[in-house]
Amino acid sequence: MEEKTKEQKDYLLPYSILIAAILIAGALIYSTGAKNTKTADQKEEAPKTAEFSKPQIDDDVVLGDPNAPITIFIFSDYQCPFCGKFFKETESLIRKNYVETGKAKMVLKDLAFLGPESTAAAQAAECARDQGKYWQYHDALFNEEIKDDQEHNGNLNRNLFKKIASDLKMNTDEFLSCFDSKKYENEVQKDIEEAKSVMERISTPTIFINDKMIQGAYPYSVFSQAIDEALTKK
Repeated sequence: MEEKTKEQKDYLLPYSILIAAILIAGALIYSTGAKNTKTADQKEEAPKTAEFSKPQIDDDVVLGDPNAPITIFIFSDYQCPFCGKFFKETESLIRKNYVETGKAKMVLKDLAFLGPESTAAAQAAECARDQGKYWQYHDALFNEEIKDDQEHNGNLNRNLFKKIASDLKMNTDEFLSCFDSKKYENEVQKDIEEAKSVMERISTPTIFINDKMIQGAYPYSVFSQAIDEALTKK
């Protein structure tokens, strides 16, 4: 009786192993299949691309013919060394070859994000507009800043702003009244907010030639090519 029971057990053993193997294989197939099904059902969403608007001329001081076919927007900070480089090496050539010839007009946007001196300088330049000297003041500020090419060294201060106003034959009392009252504080802040709405990465200088954005103080040839291309589309 014991031998028979043993024989039955030995006889059934291979089938037990086979059944166990089938169950294990089935579990693996189910597990793998479930994982693959989940991956297929739960596809990763494509990263959302932020939508940005285009720079606009609001109450900005336009340099050049208002009806010029090309608009060049410059987002700049008076403390920014690369902005000074762009001003010295490239902006003057763009003005001469495109703005003065009526092919383009230029608009400066105050992206004053490097600190209090940047904000103060931007507000001072805005005050100069009240006496029709905005672009002359803009130029004088950059010429002063690029002398030392340093940020946060305290040179962009009230005394310097007053001196520039005096050198430009402005009414210094009216200028200082405007500056001290922070008349254009909101205007400068508005330009900063606009910068955030038109570019993904805040950087100075950022230049728009119509809709084309170029970030950096590249050589003049880069900008002249972009302007020429824009002109051919007109």
